[in-house]
Amino acid sequence: MPGDAAVWLVLVVMALAANLPFLTERLLLLGPRRSPKPVAWRLLELLLLGLLAIGLGVLLETRLGQWHAQSWEFYAAFGCLFLTLAFPGFVWRYLRRAPE
Repeated sequence: MPGDAAVWLVLVVMALAANLPFLTERLLLLGPRRSPKPVAWRLLELLLLGLLAIGLGVLLETRLGQWHAQSWEFYAAFGCLFLTLAFPGFVWRYLRRAPE
């Protein structure tokens, strides 16, 4: 896989993973349905899916070449980007108006 395709794949997976906790009422996407699902569960799912996205990035980076160790600045920037990508799902779940 070329490097550009790997970058786009990670970005698309991040955008989907960031919004998944807000689109379903199932615990950890596969568990029993909770209606309404508590915010703590959504944040835990967001954290776990973020870790999976980082894992995918590391996997693709090791397949393309040598993996480079990152410092805390990388993970802080990743967290900010991941939360920014989660904003549409958050708005859809909590800030939209109920139909009248």
